[in-house]
Amino acid sequence: MKNLRYIPAIDRLQQRPEFLKIQQASGTNEVLLTEWLKEIIDELRTQIIADEIKIDDDEIAIDVTDDATLYAYIFDNLTERVSDFTKKNKLQRVINATGVVIHTNLGRSRLSEEAIKQVTETAHGYSTLEYEIATGKRGSRHDIVEDYIVRLTGAEAAIVVNNNAAAVYFVLKALAENKEVIVSRGELVEIGGSFRISEIMELSGATLVEVGTTNKTNITDYRRAITEETGMILKVHKSNFAIVGFTEEVMTEDLVEVATKKNIPIYEDLGSGTLFNFANEQIGNEPTVQQQVAKGIDLISFSGDKLLGGPQAGIIVGKKKYINQLKRHQLARVLRVDKFTLASLEATLKTYIANNEREKIPTIRDITETADSIKRKAEKFIENVQTKSTYINCTLCKGESKVGGGTMPDVVLPTYVVEVTHETMTSSELAKSLRKGKTPIIVRVRNEAVQLDLRTVTEEELIEVIAVFQQF
Repeated sequence: MKNLRYIPAIDRLQQRPEFLKIQQASGTNEVLLTEWLKEIIDELRTQIIADEIKIDDDEIAIDVTDDATLYAYIFDNLTERVSDFTKKNKLQRVINATGVVIHTNLGRSRLSEEAIKQVTETAHGYSTLEYEIATGKRGSRHDIVEDYIVRLTGAEAAIVVNNNAAAVYFVLKALAENKEVIVSRGELVEIGGSFRISEIMELSGATLVEVGTTNKTNITDYRRAITEETGMILKVHKSNFAIVGFTEEVMTEDLVEVATKKNIPIYEDLGSGTLFNFANEQIGNEPTVQQQVAKGIDLISFSGDKLLGGPQAGIIVGKKKYINQLKRHQLARVLRVDKFTLASLEATLKTYIANNEREKIPTIRDITETADSIKRKAEKFIENVQTKSTYINCTLCKGESKVGGGTMPDVVLPTYVVEVTHETMTSSELAKSLRKGKTPIIVRVRNEAVQLDLRTVTEEELIEVIAVFQQF
């Protein structure tokens, strides 16, 4: 504990020329710099007590008996904290080399170039967010993308809120508060962030009525549950899991027939709804929004930033009388989206209108990319890295990509991965070094190697990745 006496007081540190130099160079106020100093001193004290910093320990770049070294350590730490706080963005661009296309931790779907361009143009000045050019009068932000959605899905009307979880809550609160909502036990799902259908229903003021069992629910279960208090039938698409074996599920068409006869609205939460028919590409059997609308469902909601390939949004489509109720509800203002979301969503939807989604929308392009195409990128990586780096070893292997984002969980996308090992670094150390770079590269670590699945790496990004690996 005697080393603790070498730790200087905060007021003494504030009088040092290094403190004034950092303050002047960064423009950071004294109060914030002092808070960081206190944190550094507290951490230093903890390290000394834990014997993590010792006198004359060559592995630690500090000798606490040497004032000069001690001050250098403290102010180097302070400089680094100032730099991290003022110069580095916490939300920053990364290169996703995991092969997971809709990567929730990495921001889900990437936007198209058209969407990025429209967001940038919108950010540069004022916009027609709630203004009609033709009349010169106040407009509605709901009108900006509604027509695109209606034409693409075949629905009568649409409204957009800030995510699909909000859409579920909104529909239940606005249309089924103080009423019973019938749901199959096999559809009481939980999605990311502990979002449970049962809990969001309770929060909305609707009363949950469970029917059937976890693995089997039939149409008779629904018919028996309908009472004068029934306000809605809720169908939840199992987009993030699958039940196999001894199972039975009621077809949406049959539920629509029952709901219509009883004059009860039926609402389907599609989760990660898609406008692109992946089944035609032999990729899963995810129903399209268009297909579900054609079945006569009153309301359908789905995400904008999953299979659609746009920004975070909850899109609700359906019968006009119900959409109009939602538009008039007070929650419509609470859950509305901003101009940047609408700008990027409009550009994304226009790409679908033009039938260019396969080429223009990154999510569709990446999911449908062939294994042979990925193999060519992998071979390009290996050729350029192996010839430049002395310590890197690369192996090309067959692998599997995932769609991700809680979407199509049973779908496996054939791919090729590059397994990379370093002669002096462990796989974990190499992965950490890649994360710490100017542009972090996120990889998988398996089989004592770093794995790169280039399905989610563009040709432009591949050049960056190659340059980074050539430096090892």
